[in-house]
Amino acid sequence: MGDFSVQITPELVNRFANDGEKLKKKAKKTIPKTRRETPLLKAKVNEKQLHGDSETHKRIASPGWPVQPPLYLPITQPVHPANAELDAIRSVIQESERVLEKFQKQEDNMVQQVTERAKNLRDKEFKLPNQKPMPCLVDYNACRACYKEHADDILKCAPLTKSYYECVHRAKQQQNSADK
Repeated sequence: MGDFSVQITPELVNRFANDGEKLKKKAKKTIPKTRRETPLLKAKVNEKQLHGDSETHKRIASPGWPVQPPLYLPITQPVHPANAELDAIRSVIQESERVLEKFQKQEDNMVQQVTERAKNLRDKEFKLPNQKPMPCLVDYNACRACYKEHADDILKCAPLTKSYYECVHRAKQQQNSADK
């Protein structure tokens, strides 16, 4: 025999997955062909019955079960080779599903590891330094409030601005001396 290949399509997989749910197509019954009798032939047969054909009288006159024509059944092909192929395909599908489950578990583990590593790296890399309170915050807020209150005449806020400037200057000097 020659080489052959089996192509597994999504439709085939769905068909096997839904094997128990769907009803299979019923086999088409073959009806034996009978010869159609013309009206002339029927008339001849009726004449023979009337004229005393002994064989015909025996059939018609015999009590009991009527004689039926022979029943021709279609020859069924052995089902074993098809079942063997189906079993082979089913086993391949089951193995593929097991492999798919393993890959999905691996993927879930890898996603969890990558997420954890990314979180650790982000925590190490972008850790904010200890925040110090803003120096001169009280003077700053007072200066802003004065500017909002006296938007037309900002010279009234000069003493607050000067005190804020001096506070910032002292804070810079303290920072410089602490760094040395």
